[in-house]
Amino acid sequence: MKTSVRTAALPALLAVAVGATLVSVGPAAGAERPVREHTCAPGDLNVSAGPADVGAGQLYVPLRFTNTGDRPCTLLGYPGVSVLDKEQKQIGKPADRDGQVPAAVSLAPGRSATAVLHTTNGPIGGPCLPKGAFLKVYPPASKDAVLLKTPFQVCSNRFTVSPVTP
Repeated sequence: MKTSVRTAALPALLAVAVGATLVSVGPAAGAERPVREHTCAPGDLNVSAGPADVGAGQLYVPLRFTNTGDRPCTLLGYPGVSVLDKEQKQIGKPADRDGQVPAAVSLAPGRSATAVLHTTNGPIGGPCLPKGAFLKVYPPASKDAVLLKTPFQVCSNRFTVSPVTP
């Protein structure tokens, strides 16, 4: 059996052996700390729905989040999405999360990230809900929604959204 010693532990062991005291040294005075990007807010973003991708009975619609601000921002997680009728009343339940593990997406000004809506392309294994006129989209980590005028119909009790990805 091979034993290894972590090199970071050696100075501490040596200090104990000779009775010395270790001093932790932080960044030099005046050194800059990394700037943390702020979370993208609806005011930082243009949210749009792309063209549907239809195939094998499935329907996928990309939601694009574009940073329109003048500084980088971060998106992490899933957007909240609901389908609304022409009176802006919700049809059915909001989209379920598709189960993928989200990762932080850093958006420089002008850059975009995408989440994908999924349903079936017609009543395959279940009925369709009435066709909606709007999508109500909450960017990840936001309590403020964006309203997109775009038709969308949930079918077969399948309505999921992916986390944002670059």
